[in-house]
Amino acid sequence: MVDASRVNPLHRASARRYGAAVPELSAGLPGIPGLPWESLSHRQVLAELATRGWVPCGVGDWAVALRSPEGTLVARVCPFDPAYWAFVDLCRECAGNRWLPRIELAVGLEGGGSVVFLEFVAPVDHPVVKQFAAQWQARADDPEFQEVSRAARRIDAEYRESTPWWGRCDLDEAHIFRVGARLVLLDVYCMAGGELYEAIVQDVARVHRRIPRERTRYALDIPYIARENSTAEILALRTAWARAAG
Repeated sequence: MVDASRVNPLHRASARRYGAAVPELSAGLPGIPGLPWESLSHRQVLAELATRGWVPCGVGDWAVALRSPEGTLVARVCPFDPAYWAFVDLCRECAGNRWLPRIELAVGLEGGGSVVFLEFVAPVDHPVVKQFAAQWQARADDPEFQEVSRAARRIDAEYRESTPWWGRCDLDEAHIFRVGARLVLLDVYCMAGGELYEAIVQDVARVHRRIPRERTRYALDIPYIARENSTAEILALRTAWARAAG
């Protein structure tokens, strides 16, 4: 959720490093661990980061976030979410744009997951929401916001052509967070998750024909399933998955 500089995550995992350094890291504070990311599953990455003092700070529909010990970075650890690579591509293409967070490292994991390290972002909620209202209202005349909007729509069209069960692109206030005193857009792309997981139950072989098995190994590990699905729904998903494995 592609030009020659981008690799379709459904075909193979690839590391994407970014030149911009987190200022605090240059002061000698701990940075990103040097682990063999591509050979680790999302489960192993969560364990490795936790043992190094990274603390869980959020759970979304598709991923778990951990904050670094010094507080400057957040790691988004995901078992499966092709749409997030579109957001990584957006941040890469518009590097330095104040409306996007800075990404330090984005890499594919064993089995189709990913881990993305970016500068720590916080929600825009009470009591600071009024403080940022003027920034958001002025976005229509902001050249940097327009740059992000144009790139986001184009990347959306590219992924829509290449990614099965693609969802949509949203640049609305539901995706606004903050880095210090500036607003940033976060997670503006999504998969059509309901349709994808319904397809797994109905015809998992069709899913595997469109998305290689090695890229969906942990597709049932996304937090949304554990949080929102009933016992019967989870059983149906796992029964279909086991049937395909057999």
